[in-house]
Amino acid sequence: MSLFNFEAEAGAAESLAAPQNADPQDVLHRVFGFPSFRGHQQAVIEHVISGGDGLVLMPTGGGKSLCYQVPALCRPGLAVVISPLIALMQDQVAALRQLGVKAAALNSTIGFEESRGLRHDVLRGELDLLYIAPERLLLESTLDLLRQAKLSLFAIDEAHCVSQWGHDFRPEYRRLTVLRERFPGVPRLALTATADGPTRRDILEQLELQDGRLFVSGFDRPNIRYRVTPKSEPRKQLWDFLEREHKGESGIVYCLSRRKVEEVAEWLSGKGRPALPYHAGLDASVRAANQARFIAEEGLVMVATIAFGMGIDKPDVRFVAHLDLPKSLEAYYQETGRAGRDGLPSNAFMLYGMADVAKMTRMLDESQAPDAVKRLERRKLESLLGYCETTRCRRQVLLDYFGDDCGSCGNCDTCLEPVESYDGSEHARMLLSAIYRTGQRFGAAYLVDVLLGKTNERIERLGHDHLAVYGVGREVGGAHWRSIVRQLAALGLIRVDVEGHGGLFLGPDVRPVLRGERPILLRRDPERRRAATRAPANLTETVLASDADRALFESLRTLRRELASTQGVPPYIVFNDRTLIEMAKRKPASRTDMAEIPGVGQSKLERYGEAFLKAIAQAAESP
Repeated sequence: MSLFNFEAEAGAAESLAAPQNADPQDVLHRVFGFPSFRGHQQAVIEHVISGGDGLVLMPTGGGKSLCYQVPALCRPGLAVVISPLIALMQDQVAALRQLGVKAAALNSTIGFEESRGLRHDVLRGELDLLYIAPERLLLESTLDLLRQAKLSLFAIDEAHCVSQWGHDFRPEYRRLTVLRERFPGVPRLALTATADGPTRRDILEQLELQDGRLFVSGFDRPNIRYRVTPKSEPRKQLWDFLEREHKGESGIVYCLSRRKVEEVAEWLSGKGRPALPYHAGLDASVRAANQARFIAEEGLVMVATIAFGMGIDKPDVRFVAHLDLPKSLEAYYQETGRAGRDGLPSNAFMLYGMADVAKMTRMLDESQAPDAVKRLERRKLESLLGYCETTRCRRQVLLDYFGDDCGSCGNCDTCLEPVESYDGSEHARMLLSAIYRTGQRFGAAYLVDVLLGKTNERIERLGHDHLAVYGVGREVGGAHWRSIVRQLAALGLIRVDVEGHGGLFLGPDVRPVLRGERPILLRRDPERRRAATRAPANLTETVLASDADRALFESLRTLRRELASTQGVPPYIVFNDRTLIEMAKRKPASRTDMAEIPGVGQSKLERYGEAFLKAIAQAAESP
């Protein structure tokens, strides 16, 4: 069934969707199948229902969509959701129709006849929610259509796109002030999972929401385990991570270049791990097909540049791996947030090295951005490097960046395997002196060779074997010297010459270090980490205690896959993993029991209740 052709389900939608002016708690339980609101959800919903504007900052997986979907079913009229990506609209519409909600999307994928029918539905008041891209919304014909309709609210999703300081800037978002001008009585709610201080202020100013209410939930995603590892053999490191912790599970691998994306996807597929590439250089039809497969299939790996992912609503992404540095902590948070949207245990795994720093610095220096933006982006890169090299709890560093805090999390590599720190002032002076005495034009590998006292033709030809720094670092292994290079880069004490060949030169604040006036605390990376914190091989080993429960979960997944296939929707649209896990644990024996499972609303109980109850009963009868 087409995602945009809901006439066949109209009767079900009318009987199961919430009546307007309904109680939000009743809507939450009856339509969405959840027993209670989380965090600031209830406060946001009540504020919007009463007609207020606002900005919501809530982590991915925190339930942002309910903040406008519930009011849309409680206030009279049509809710208009501005969304930047067609894939996100399709996901949301398909999920809402499964719940018996009358939802549709107006975008470039639908034909003239379908578009005309949808416009008639808007005018007749037959829709609860309409998803639309900002470019389509800003057309005079669309604005005129909405002017003739009764509107309940505007929701501006992925609102960080409005800000030039944000990582996904979309100029069209800045023209959304038209909503206040043309529809002054309709509440506007902007929502995002990612916005540091400057981005937050820019959103409020650009959307003219200064008089609205600000709702800031904590940025913590406690279900995500953060891990950063020095890059040595990236493909082997990635493969070990996947085999050790994510057999048969879906995830995203981010790479900086299009070429690397295609090479890694081909390599994974060749090793028997289904993987697809995604980057802006692929034909649009190939990108769309690959994205559709990733959303619909289980156990598929998407290898992508940052062109992929914004708005992807797939809840069972169990890992996000970065084989190269992202551009900032803000981007890192957004990208890693695509893992574990269902709240179940997930991993954020990143490899990085000095070559990444050189690439990111070069991209920044060569960009056409104004100098003020470049300065801000350089500070953001330095914050990211500080995160990579920290000895603190990674979650604390990440949350500090967004003005949030937490105690030591116990679910990141530096908490699970505490890093030893030491007074590295002498080692720092050795490295800085080596950079200075060799002319501030050589890369990390060469400088480490000098410090280790290695003999080769180049060192002898340049006479660097006669320098005072030659061989002074023999007591420290090469891996640790490379770590020191990264740490001093993170501190801004050394910089990468992007106009040359990646040579290192001294930063502006080195004199106090060289004079011994500024102590330097460094981390002592273990030469070899233990086997990744004893993680189970996949999700079911983590959350289900017995073999019988895991077997039941797999049989429920098979049933879910079959039901989804017959309807042409992704499996998680039927039920997500979290709901199936609860079924495997509780083993409901009646419709009443099934109705108490989180995620089983009235519509899904009617659609699927009997089939899943039968599967659970059959599993109980099996020896």
